[in-house]
Amino acid sequence: MDEDDLLPLSALQHHLFCPRQCALIHVERQWRENRFTAEGRLLHDTVDSGGRDRRGNVRTVRSMPLRSHRLGLAGVADVVELHGPERRPFPVEYKRGRPKAHRADEVQLCAQAICLEEMFDAAIAEGALFYGESRRRFPVALDATLRALTERTAQAVREMIRDGVTPPPVHEARKCQGCSMLDLCRPKRLSRPPSVSVWLARQLDDAAADAAADGGPANPQEEP
Repeated sequence: MDEDDLLPLSALQHHLFCPRQCALIHVERQWRENRFTAEGRLLHDTVDSGGRDRRGNVRTVRSMPLRSHRLGLAGVADVVELHGPERRPFPVEYKRGRPKAHRADEVQLCAQAICLEEMFDAAIAEGALFYGESRRRFPVALDATLRALTERTAQAVREMIRDGVTPPPVHEARKCQGCSMLDLCRPKRLSRPPSVSVWLARQLDDAAADAAADGGPANPQEEP
């Protein structure tokens, strides 16, 4: 696969969090920054500026370029620790917030590990996510389930970019309120309206409830 055809690793995290967000960024090439993305960027800048260091048998490399021609991915790892004399890779991804219910961060980490496995010809069983809010690492087992989810997500992103289709918005308050793309996405205004039959049923139910409250017939189509 040509270098120009490689997908950005970050697109997997975006897609698993919200396919529409992924399309706005990677298909339509749009971007907005808010406080959360700015804090995340500053955290990454701080991590990336550290260069390389060694403590005992662990060598730490920051901002390591990554490639996986099998999955068609490219990106940069925040931190890769090389353990022992054989230099076993151990990826560490930095995030500004806290652990999440969805697996988007884990998929991004797993994709990094798959890239490292190709680059170092080594199996990687575990990595870690570091969250700025808690200031601690959380180990992540790179098991078969997570690897399968990562491969499916990479395929879904590739198909989305190939087709050039932006999915319709789905408003989810907990996700949308903190999303930097909220003004571009407009989930409340653009969410798909209910079908005519669903809308009509709601109107009839409301009319029946009003009539019953006024002492009229239960069915608004009936004559008094």
